[in-house]
Amino acid sequence: MTAEIDQGKDQEFKKYKTYSLKVDPSQNDKATEIRLCNFARPHMRAFHCSWWAFFVAFFIWFAIAPLLSEVKDTLKLSAQDIWTSNICSVAGTIVMRFLLGPLCDKYGARILMGTVLMCASIPCALIGLVNSSATLAVTRFFIGLGGSSFVMCQYWSTSMFAKEVAGTANALVGGWGNLGGGVTQLVMGSVLFPLFKQGMSPEMAWRTVSIVPACVGLLTGYTIMRISDDCPKGNYKEMKQNGIMNEVSAAASFRDGALNFNTWLLFIQYGCCFGVELTMNNAAALYFKETFDLTTESAAAIASIFGWMNLFARGLGGFVSDKMNAKMGMRGRLIVQAVTLTVEAVMVLVFAQTKSLGLAIFVLVVFSTMVQAAEGATYGIVPYVDPPATGSISGIVGAGGNTGAVCFGLCFRQLSSIKTAFNIMGFSIFVSAAMTFLIIIKGHRSLIGGQDSEAVKAAWQRSGTTTLAVPVEKAFTDDEEEEGSK
Repeated sequence: MTAEIDQGKDQEFKKYKTYSLKVDPSQNDKATEIRLCNFARPHMRAFHCSWWAFFVAFFIWFAIAPLLSEVKDTLKLSAQDIWTSNICSVAGTIVMRFLLGPLCDKYGARILMGTVLMCASIPCALIGLVNSSATLAVTRFFIGLGGSSFVMCQYWSTSMFAKEVAGTANALVGGWGNLGGGVTQLVMGSVLFPLFKQGMSPEMAWRTVSIVPACVGLLTGYTIMRISDDCPKGNYKEMKQNGIMNEVSAAASFRDGALNFNTWLLFIQYGCCFGVELTMNNAAALYFKETFDLTTESAAAIASIFGWMNLFARGLGGFVSDKMNAKMGMRGRLIVQAVTLTVEAVMVLVFAQTKSLGLAIFVLVVFSTMVQAAEGATYGIVPYVDPPATGSISGIVGAGGNTGAVCFGLCFRQLSSIKTAFNIMGFSIFVSAAMTFLIIIKGHRSLIGGQDSEAVKAAWQRSGTTTLAVPVEKAFTDDEEEEGSK
């Protein structure tokens, strides 16, 4: 039984008078701890809704990926046609991630998450109607819009948890959500597809099986909007009605996030970790089937290993980032970022040279672990870049992942040698790792110099009363935005 913690006499509107977690009042009652077995509102309920919704988004997004060899045979498609559809599936969400970041600052993550999930479920259910490479690419483009739910996933956890544990919280919800990519490979390719084939032809099986993830997506989207909250003090709408939250200008929020140089450095680095994961989610099953002459079911099972590492790897990256932050401040987080990206690059180059199935699987495990640890480390840094514009920055950095997937996808599509494509991927990641030396966040030490401010140092050394240096909130009001443009 969880003890209720009284947060003292209310000075302003709060939806909940007590919380089941320890919170920091100076950070708008964000939780300073994570209890995984707790489902109480608002903090842990939002935590579990966030990762589950993103998990389902992956289930929808990549439902057809392990069955692409069947689609290819039925529709008589070329390898380039398949890669075109793969690129469309990740390209569709780039613009959406840019848009949803500032919209999260304005409306919160809960409603946007539910809406996106339900909308993406519709084209997922219709994938069985495709009859050409063009209709496959277009349908996967619209399904891919569900991938933009990552922005809400990260924004939601950042809204609920204090910066001291934000790296771990963001990494866990992102990692467990990404786990959907691995589970989808296994469930769709090795469980549901064979099950559907028992009562129908292989073609009819792949044309109907995606109805299952579509139904799960519709139900999840509706449910999370009903049972969770936008932030610790309640929902944005009621907070604005009670005068404790300013009306936010999405345009001003996006402007502040986009004009920060660190945002774009993280954009590139996230493209070299999450972009790699998306590319592997699309390509792994087909790669193992064609390279090692495996069945669709066996190739899907092996490909699922990449996604299954999310069970711990992304969370591990965020956890280590938080621990290094506690010892060294921001410099510790940057060290973790640089190391994980560097090891990831090495593993990509090794994987490209591997000829043995057993060795390929082993390298895949290490490769995947580093990819996802780098993702977790990246979003351990994001909340510090410019706190009032966190939603916009989260969206821009998240779009970097899909942009990276498009770029790597084009390499695999256009180059005749898959080894060359992997080599380009590996050396690109090396370059992104080196960019960590360019990340300089105001008030924090970088890898090459600078000093932590006294408030920041007191926070990560836990030597003062200040919990964390939080910049004064910038009230992005619509009226102010209009005045500023005059």
